[in-house]
Parts: sequence; structure tokens; C-alpha cells
Amino acid sequence: MRVVVQSAPFDFGAEAESFGAAAGVGAVVTFTGVVRDAGGRLAAMEIEHYPGMTEAAVTKITEEAAQRWDLADVLVIHRHGRLEPGERIMMVATASAHRQAAFEAAEFLMDYLKSRAPFWKKEFTADGAEWVASKDSDEAALGRW
Repeated sequence: MRVVVQSAPFDFGAEAESFGAAAGVGAVVTFTGVVRDAGGRLAAMEIEHYPGMTEAAVTKITEEAAQRWDLADVLVIHRHGRLEPGERIMMVATASAHRQAAFEAAEFLMDYLKSRAPFWKKEFTADGAEWVASKDSDEAALGRW
């Protein structure tokens, strides 16, 4: 299990290639989030966090997922700092003996990261900067777990 919070870009291919090699693994699921520019107005997004607190919170939920779905391995990478449209924000990877567990655990982690992980996002457009508010749909997605 590995949780990484970093400002630097990550190499998805290298991370995916080195993940999930444990004995008994029959399924590996990966997801990568990208800075989305809906409407063509976004210049950048800035993601803030509290070092130490963020890693601890994400590690705790990652450990819960690993136990709940009997995962062989879990990887969560989340970036912070200034990111431009098209850049990778995060990656979740899960490995399990069976695909259902790997898919469900990955979805659970993504829902958690979107709605509960201690990251704060600010969007920058030509009109100025604005903090990103939580969405009811993100809360509803987390509620199914």
C-alpha cells in the first residue's frame, strides 16, 4: 500500500506497470483524474492541503478499503499546487484476486477523494479566482458506501 501527496507530475505508465505484481492478483484497476476545462475558461487550478494531515486521512481510508475488499495492493497518488487543464491530478490503483473487489474499492476511494479528502481547490479563469464548492452529486456518490 502506498499513499503519495506531491506537487510534481507522476508517470502513469511507470506507476501502473510497477503496480499489482503480488501473488494471487487476478485484477488490477486504475483510474487517473485530469484537470477538466469545462467550457474552455479554466486557466489553472490550485490544490491546497495540510501536509501530514492529508496523508494521514488518505492513508486511513486506503487501509479501510484494503480490509473491506481484501485487496492485495492499493496506490493513491494526489497532486497539489498549481495545475493546468489536461494535467493529471490523481491516480488510484487497486489489486485484488477478483475484479469486482478491485473495481468497487477503486470507486470507493475515488468517491472519498472527491468529497472527503482534505484538499481545497481554487479555479482560476479570466474572471478571477473562485474556490470550488462541494457538489451534492459527490456526496450522494459517497453515500452508497
